[in-house]
Amino acid sequence: AYRMKQNDQNKSDTTEKIEKVHSMWTLIMEMLTSLKKDKEVVDSVLGKYVRQCILDGTDVVLRVPWLLAHRTASDKSFTEKVYQDGKLNFLAVIQVFNEVLMMLTNEQCQSELKELHRIENTIKSCNKLLQDLNTQRLEREQQCCVSVCESISRKEEDWEMQWKTFLGQNPYNLFFKEDLVSSV
Repeated sequence: AYRMKQNDQNKSDTTEKIEKVHSMWTLIMEMLTSLKKDKEVVDSVLGKYVRQCILDGTDVVLRVPWLLAHRTASDKSFTEKVYQDGKLNFLAVIQVFNEVLMMLTNEQCQSELKELHRIENTIKSCNKLLQDLNTQRLEREQQCCVSVCESISRKEEDWEMQWKTFLGQNPYNLFFKEDLVSSV
């Protein structure tokens, strides 16, 4: 019985290992398939297709704006001319493109910074306006509270005067006298 259990365990271990190898092989094949295009490009550069693609700049006209040309010419790292011996110098063109990208990045950062300052100023002015409105609200609430309190006290005085003229005395005095008489 022990040997049968051990044989079953060995068979299940072998089955697991075979399944693991199958899944790894599937992954490897998928990876090779996905890299097939990249491999073709590398093979074309290293192999027999090298001479089929030649970059020639004789018919290419590159127009560089004056400001960009001035800026790149003043840069110490930009020493090559765009055209050499009537042909386009691709290294110089790449340097021009890099300079353009740096200029655009700087302009974008500056515009984003300006936009950030504008937003900050807007937030500050809105906070100031909110604070002023809260102050005005509190002042109006206080004025309203004072005027309501004054109105209530005037009404109380008016009622007391009416009771005095009608009863000849304050109505509260009547209640207190009745309480005193009934308690005795």
